[in-house]
Amino acid sequence: MSEEITIAATGDSFITRRLAENDEDSKVIIDVMKQAEVRFTNLEVTTHDFEGYPSAVSGGAWAVAHPSVLEDLKKYGFNLLAWATNHALDFSFGGLEATEKYLNDHGFVHAGAGSNLAEASQPRYLETSSGRVAIISATSTFHESWRAGEQRPDMLGRPGVNPLRYNVEYHVTEDQMDLLKRIAEKTSINAVNNLHAKLGIRTNSDENLFFFGVYNFKIGDQEQQVTTPNKKDMNRILNSISEAKRQADIVLVSIHSHEMSGDNLEEPPQFLQEFARNCIDGGADSIIGHGPHLLRGIEVYRNRPIFYSLGNFIFQNDTMTKQPTEFYDKFSLDHSSSVADLYDARTSKDTKGFVIDDKIWSSIIPIWKMREGEMIELELYPIELGVEKPRSRRGWPKLSKRQDILEHLRKLSLPYGTEIQVKDGKWSVLL
Repeated sequence: MSEEITIAATGDSFITRRLAENDEDSKVIIDVMKQAEVRFTNLEVTTHDFEGYPSAVSGGAWAVAHPSVLEDLKKYGFNLLAWATNHALDFSFGGLEATEKYLNDHGFVHAGAGSNLAEASQPRYLETSSGRVAIISATSTFHESWRAGEQRPDMLGRPGVNPLRYNVEYHVTEDQMDLLKRIAEKTSINAVNNLHAKLGIRTNSDENLFFFGVYNFKIGDQEQQVTTPNKKDMNRILNSISEAKRQADIVLVSIHSHEMSGDNLEEPPQFLQEFARNCIDGGADSIIGHGPHLLRGIEVYRNRPIFYSLGNFIFQNDTMTKQPTEFYDKFSLDHSSSVADLYDARTSKDTKGFVIDDKIWSSIIPIWKMREGEMIELELYPIELGVEKPRSRRGWPKLSKRQDILEHLRKLSLPYGTEIQVKDGKWSVLL
């Protein structure tokens, strides 16, 4: 591909309100987005008129917005969406199917969920004047029942998201392993595991692993947690990349992941870093991460960008008009309570949680150029979402002049050898 193609991306669009007419801040953002032919966001909500039953579990809140909010995503210029997230089945299969219908009705190219695993894994294509762009979307954060199922000749597949499962091992010393085994023997924590092993329901392909309840332990050189991508899911996604690489000029991979390294939410886990690099080795041109609702570092791998998390672009998780009983139950609220009471209880009237963490309410929009499959330019535009505003008005992006947002991103990116610089008044990644 000899022609240049320009791409703009954002993190999560958790949109639940309509954009005000003639909003000046949005006009500035729109002008920034217009620099790119490809304009991506991650849709973090289901969009329907309560056409699905609320699931018994959710990705946190039960994320739902009226389909009309898709018109506002259009106003921002987005033409490429991912929606493999931990909220995609908050309203069960009905909400999933309705969201897909409205995305199609609004003309979005979208990926990451579908009526079976093949559809959820499928690359989708955006036609631009500079080339054809493929999007593949997956999530590592989901309830097990939300994973799309594979279709067989004699059985329907299951609707759901394109999953990236991961394996977790805890490495301990020999003495610690002996203690775990004694505890397991005395407490019967492995009674079900042992029964399943006798019945052949559960098999252990690694004799060095010891199952302690639902956790896997192994004697290692040092005490640590080790995570790796699930091989079956990794190979399926690589197959999608291989297909897309032969059918498109640019291949983008979206990954929604809340998982972290240890207790540091700003650092991606091992499996996510391995996944991202494997995808680029397999032919992907850019990896766009999101999920933890804050920024993570940028890695330039084989001259292609990996955004481990772009944080929030729109974040309005406390202005949904209805929530199911299960959400109220978490805060011991009964049917006499309103949705405003619910959000007050969750945040102790805006004194704790997301609402007081500035990192949740500031992010960036990266805009990069690709030529012949390699990145030749990457500029960064800081945004802020109004942490100081009341819930009725916060959550919309505004182009920011705050240098601390980019300085923080610079620090997060240094471990990957990525240098962020100021040149001609603009922040960019040094290539």
